[in-house]
Amino acid sequence: MSNKNVNIDVHHVTRVEGHGNIYVNVKQGLLERCEWNVPEAPRFFEAMVVGRQYSELHHITSRICGICSIGHSLASLKATEAAMGIPISEQDLKLRKLAIHAENIQSHVLHLGYLVLPDLLGVGSVIPLASSNPDEVKTVIRLHRTANEMSNLICGRTTHPQRLIPGGFSKIPSIKELTDLKKKLKDSVPDLLIVANLVKSLAGKLPDFTRETEYIALTDDKEYALYDGQMCSTDTGKAPVNEYLTYTNEYITPKSTAKWAKHARDSYMVGALARLNINYDKLSPMAKDVAKMFGLKPINYNPFMNSIAQLVETVHSVEDSIKLLAELEASGLQSQSEYNKPNIQVKAGRGVGAVEVPRGILFHDYTYNAKGVCTKANCIIPTNQNHGNIELDLKALVPKLLDKTEKEIELNLEMLVRAYDPCISCSTHAVQVHFV
Repeated sequence: MSNKNVNIDVHHVTRVEGHGNIYVNVKQGLLERCEWNVPEAPRFFEAMVVGRQYSELHHITSRICGICSIGHSLASLKATEAAMGIPISEQDLKLRKLAIHAENIQSHVLHLGYLVLPDLLGVGSVIPLASSNPDEVKTVIRLHRTANEMSNLICGRTTHPQRLIPGGFSKIPSIKELTDLKKKLKDSVPDLLIVANLVKSLAGKLPDFTRETEYIALTDDKEYALYDGQMCSTDTGKAPVNEYLTYTNEYITPKSTAKWAKHARDSYMVGALARLNINYDKLSPMAKDVAKMFGLKPINYNPFMNSIAQLVETVHSVEDSIKLLAELEASGLQSQSEYNKPNIQVKAGRGVGAVEVPRGILFHDYTYNAKGVCTKANCIIPTNQNHGNIELDLKALVPKLLDKTEKEIELNLEMLVRAYDPCISCSTHAVQVHFV
């Protein structure tokens, strides 16, 4: 047994969104403290939307995140549409699925290319790679640019979408624009395979670490669930989305300004690896081929493989987008006015919307009065659901690293946090204070 003393104080973990700290103390080989600490000041988006009209909520909540703004808009719209019984057309459904694919590609490529590759290539950021690996960096940039252009076309702009509205879209692309997008996505396939082969050549640098945990994601019998589906747990099975509170069970911990969550165990994981573990059979053919390159199949308990699952999902999102675009081409587009405004019957009600954003399952829950004014709101973010699992993984990993130098231990712990691709700033909870 090691008699090593280790003291690690990472303040803050780099190459993640937001601020999180790692504190580790090992004395004479015994782990005394291992803490994942979230010091971010809370932001109160739920309080912001109370008292606002139904037509405003998706615009406000898209500002929760600059990376997952499309997903927040869609979860928000789905909650509003569920509350008021607002239908959307089959055409708009396909366009919304394209929107969520665009965000998935955009975020996953950013994470893999700019945040994970530096660790695998032994540098502190992507900047040195522009000199040492210029072709690889250019490949990542091309893929990222294609995803940005796709987001612009479907949603009106890359971040904080404009065209997504209750009941559909305010404006839709033309058939020619969709055809051009399909060609760009087909042309991106060789670049995807270049990135896949590069990551495969470096995959041996990913720590061989497993810790059995519960995985939760949306699932659907017909497709790889991103836009719609039921909740599914690897421990307890399926449940309707409107029962999400029985799954998330948020709680407060003094070490974090963000709430944590638990379900059947002390923690669970959401995100690309959770989705792949639950929905592997629904992946597109090329995505399955990439998964096989890495020996990635369900159920995989190595959290470092979440980055590989993101790569697999990127391929799936490209391939499924090409399929959706071909279907829209074949059926043609139903015309709508230059600025479409669906006829909506405003009424009181409560609705829950859930979508899979890059970091996991996202919930929006709104209650409206008869005038369409929000009276209550709740948002549960993927990273909130992952915080507890991150800490338990850190605690399980530290003892396996004690034969390494303190610097190597620190790097491995940072890599573990980055594997979750956390969006720490997205903690969004209202607090009601009653003065006595």
